[in-house]
Parts: sequence; C-alpha cells; structure tokens
Amino acid sequence: MSDKYTILKRYWGYDSFRPKQEEIIDSILEHHDTLALLPTSGGKSLCYQLPALLMDGICLVVSPLIALMKDQVQSLNDRKLKAACIVSGLSGNETTSILYNAIAGSIKYLFVSPERLRQRMFIEHLRKMKISMIVVDEAHCISQWGYDFRPTYLQIADVRAYHPNVPLMALTATATQVVERDIIQKLLMHDCRVFKASFLRPNLHYAVVCDENKNERIVQLLSSNTGSAIVYVRSRRYAQELSNLLNSKNIDATYYHAGLEQVDRDKRQRTWMQGLSRVIVATNAFGMGINKPDVRLVLHVDIPESIEAYFQEAGRAGRDGLPSDAIIIYDKSDLAKCDRSFESDYPSLKYIRNIYKALCNYYKIPLGSGAECRYDFDLEGLCTTYKLKIRDCYSACRLLEKEGLITLPEKEDTMSELYIPLQRDELYRFQVNHQALGNLLQNIIRLYPGLFTAPIHINEKQVASRYNMDEEDVMKMLKRMHDMHVVEYHPRSLHPLIIFNSSRVKEDSLYFIDSNYQLLKTGAHERLEAIKKYITNTKTCRNRQLLSYFGEETTKDCGHCDVCCHRSITEEEIKNTVSDLLSVGHLPLSSLQSLLRDKGCTDANTVIRNLLDEGILKLDNNMQIYRTT
Repeated sequence: MSDKYTILKRYWGYDSFRPKQEEIIDSILEHHDTLALLPTSGGKSLCYQLPALLMDGICLVVSPLIALMKDQVQSLNDRKLKAACIVSGLSGNETTSILYNAIAGSIKYLFVSPERLRQRMFIEHLRKMKISMIVVDEAHCISQWGYDFRPTYLQIADVRAYHPNVPLMALTATATQVVERDIIQKLLMHDCRVFKASFLRPNLHYAVVCDENKNERIVQLLSSNTGSAIVYVRSRRYAQELSNLLNSKNIDATYYHAGLEQVDRDKRQRTWMQGLSRVIVATNAFGMGINKPDVRLVLHVDIPESIEAYFQEAGRAGRDGLPSDAIIIYDKSDLAKCDRSFESDYPSLKYIRNIYKALCNYYKIPLGSGAECRYDFDLEGLCTTYKLKIRDCYSACRLLEKEGLITLPEKEDTMSELYIPLQRDELYRFQVNHQALGNLLQNIIRLYPGLFTAPIHINEKQVASRYNMDEEDVMKMLKRMHDMHVVEYHPRSLHPLIIFNSSRVKEDSLYFIDSNYQLLKTGAHERLEAIKKYITNTKTCRNRQLLSYFGEETTKDCGHCDVCCHRSITEEEIKNTVSDLLSVGHLPLSSLQSLLRDKGCTDANTVIRNLLDEGILKLDNNMQIYRTT
C-alpha cells in the first residue's frame, strides 16, 4: 500500500479516493501547477490536505472567508494535524506566535486571507518559511468573468516570486471555460494540469416553481419535506420575517445574514448544524464551508444571481448522497425585478465618477491626499447630503472597490489597529519627554510585538485589564499619541468602514477605463440571462441545462427533475392515446402522427420511436403501424 493510501486511511478513514482526487494529488506531488474543478461536496480540501503530509514544508492556503478558514483549521486539528489561520481578531502575540511556529516548521497548514498577503510584516515572515505548496481556494474569485470577482485575489500571484519553485494548486467548484482560462493566466500557472470532475449530482432533484403566493408554497414544501433545509432569500428583513412565519406554522426555523453580530451568527449556524433548528432562512452570506451532510432541501425564494451561485448553493443539499431537492420559487414579476436590479448594480460610468467625487467631498479629502485614510461609512448621510438613491450609490461604491480605489471591509476587519512609524531612538526620546504616554506605549509593545513593521490589531480592553487601567483612558492616550504622530491609531468602529486606498484624483482621471467596466457589466449580464433562461426553460432537463453551462455536454436526461417528471407524465398519456387509436388495427404512420398532434401531443414522434424500440408497436414495409399485443 502506498503512502498516500496509508495517510488516507489513518487520518480520513477512507479506503479509496473519490473521482479525480488521486490524479490531482499525484499532480501536485509531481510539482505541477494544478487546477482542480470539483463540484460542491466533491472533496476539494483533501486534494491539498493529504499531499501536504507527504511534502516537506508548510502548505499555505489562501481563502476568502474567515469562517471557512476556521472550519478547515478545526477539522484538521480534530484529525491531530497541526493547522492555524491568521485572521483579524487575533492579538499581536497570537499572530506573532503563529508566524514564528510557521517559520520553525511547527505547523503544517497555514490559512490566510488574500488581504494578508499585502502586509509587509507577513511577507517578511513568509520569506523565511519553507513552503511546500500554495493553495488558492475559491479560485474563481480572481476572474472578472466570474460571478464573485474580488480584486484582492489579483495580488496572490505576487507571492510566487518569494517561492518561485513551489507548485500552486487552484480550487473551485464553479468555473466556466472562460473563467478557467482566466484563473490559469492570473495566477501565473505554468504547464498547468487541469482536472475536472463531472458536475452531475445524480441524487439532486432540481425543480422550478412559479407561484404568486410564495409564502404559502414555502410552508407547503417545508411541511412535506421534513428534513434539514436551507431557504435562501435576498433581503435581510425578509429572512427574519420568513423565519418568524415558519415558526408560527410549527416549523422550527432560525435566520442568518451578514447584518448580525458574529457571535449571533455563530450561534444560529451552530443551532442549525446540531439540528436544534430544522430550517435556516439565510442570505447568500451563509453556507461557505458548511458541510452538513443531511440537508434534504435547498430552497431559493428569489432568483439567484447566477448559475454559478445557484449551483454552489443548491449543492449544499444531499452531500450524503441521498435523494434531496433543490427548488427555485419565483413569480412572474421576479424576472422584471432582476432586470431592474441589474441596472441598479451597474450605473453609468459618469454616475460612478460622480459618486467618487461625492465620497471625497463628504469626507473632506483634498486632491492629492487621503491615501490609507479610513472613516465610518455613513451611506445614509452621504445619500441625504447629495440627494442620492441608496441602492444606486452603494452599487457604485462596490464598483469603485473592485477597481481598488476604496475598500469596504467586513465587520470582522474593523478591530482597532496600531502601528509605530518611529525609529527606536525617536521612540526613546518620546518616552523620556512623555513618561505616562511612554510607559503605556512600552507596555503595549511588550503585549503586541511587531508594531514597528506593520499595523496590528489590538484590544484596548485587554491592555487596560493587563495594566490596571481604564479602557477609555487607554483609548484617549492612544488618540493623543496619534495626533502627535507618534503612532498611527485607528480605533475600532461599530459602524461599517470605508478606506481610501490611494490619494484623491480628479474624477475625470480615475484610472479605471471603460473596457474594465464594460467587461464586468457584460459578464454580469450574460450570467443574469443564463439564470433567467434556466428558470423559464421547461423543455430541457434541468441537469442537462446546468451541465451544459459548465461545458459538460450530455444527451441523457436525469429522469427526476421537474422537467423530466412532467415529460414522463406526458409520455404516459401519449402511450394511452396511441393504444386507444390503434385498438381498431393498422393506421398509416403519418395518420397516427397527425392524430396525436391534433390532440396536443408535442412529443409524439419521440414516444412512437420509444414504443417501436420497446417492441410494443410495429411498422411494416407499407409504413402501416400497429400494436403487437
């Protein structure tokens, strides 16, 4: 038995690999850049976790979500494998300890966000690490043609310069052929081996339901399907309202969205994972990294943003291989809403430039200034001041973010930050002249090493508790030192933040160009049209539609989606009609076809061919058709 099979059994308890896993593992072990496209529940994590144990050094994993990283680390630690992640919320000591352990080779897997790769302190430590492989999870985020483009992913390839001989593995569950090529190009993958598993999920029963009374249909579906379920909605408010409605109908439900505090989100997710709530009503903020095998139903109450997003979210059903349902409910007005929403998501370039000007004016940023400045993101105040529509303004801000002009961090990234720009001798002179402030700063340096190399998240409450001070006094003293240019201190905020990544320029000379914007808009429009076509196409098997979108062609229908089931009923009705028409004896084939068409049988030819193949009907040399029984 080879080493990889021994490790597979020892740490994961499996005797064999899933489709494509072994080929992907062998590719990275042979030091080839490797792109793996495996559908949700296809076992992507094993493809890097296992070979890392056979390679000398640390497996560096770049992942987009804190929750996803924490889940992976917990899973590896549960298997007695040494893993850690560097995320916002760690103290300076904790971050430094992880980095030193990584350099010493005491951990095998290190998870970081793409934003972390921009920090000087991290890069300095990364240079000293022995890296065995670099893994980019959710690799589709690097492509502007993808459905979840994130600008920070574009900088991942820069890391390769520090470890040029290390192979890179890119993983994604959803990538069209265009996105696949983009991933390879943007990550500078050389002689890349590409592995694709089938996107077919034979145990999933896809369906689309048009119903003007969505709430009634939701209750009906959840009452008839008594297993664990996810209900996806677009609106945070509707998530809570629908959860309350379901509970009033004796359906145990909770809700989840990005507007909740992290502690509350974790609690609601845990409640659902443990089966204490059967249903979780959530926005698309929920689900990444969730591995609950017994989800029997994934229900979309609003039209998903794209085929990619839908396939990934629907794929959270039936991971144990048992029959499960993935259903979209829509009403006729939803299609028009999608079009209106798209126009709001992609306002004109002129409007985007005006929003950039409004942002700079609102925060009083003069030309040539503002780089790395951060403010509370007062979207409502901005819109009130300049008489803007909130939805359009926010969409423009998101497009400015995609161009790298601003950053709108998630809540987890808004902890207090501290950095000391002084040289050691300058700091000493300050401490001599300002004893109280100097003592506080010296204590913080002991608590948070690394403050001289890069901004570090700090916890003022922890500082106050350690040195028997009042938290408010600590914050006031840090603010005073910030005003004196001794430190750069950014206190935590309970509000969303906006960070200006570069100095203000005239809005007419913004460095993003029309083609970039058009690329984003064209790609988004194509994805919108594809999901609309999927919803309204009642002629082609749902599975075949999804497979075709991802470049996997098949002529075989699944036999259990709503389209196939409807067709099966129709075929049975046609068979009965054929039997009745031929009860009198022979009929010319053309006459039988004509009679069936008159009765509204659109699939007559297919059914006749099937009955001939099955031997139920016979066709003689004179093109007369008759029953054999």
